[in-house]
Amino acid sequence: MTLDEAAAVLAQLGNRSRLEILRLLVRAAPEGLTVGEIGERLALPPSTLAFHLRGLVSVGLIAQTREGRTVLCRPCFAALDQVAAFLKAECRCDGAASATDASTRDAA
Repeated sequence: MTLDEAAAVLAQLGNRSRLEILRLLVRAAPEGLTVGEIGERLALPPSTLAFHLRGLVSVGLIAQTREGRTVLCRPCFAALDQVAAFLKAECRCDGAASATDASTRDAA
């Protein structure tokens, strides 16, 4: 994943509604939810929901499949894994104590 690709993905996740949509779909995986179900659960108007779904689809965070007149949305875990790997790629923390361990140690 390039820096520009990661920036595009993270920009989409920087919006509360899009983050709520993705979290809802993660909870509904692997079956996914229809566009109508997403709108109902999050109380988003159809035009607003369509706008946010387009953004998530454009960066590959969700996939949509059409079944007749119904559009089903599912999270793309591979894309989430890629952005997480990108963020952790520069980490030199293998084998190091976690931040929680360090703060507990410092407080003692």
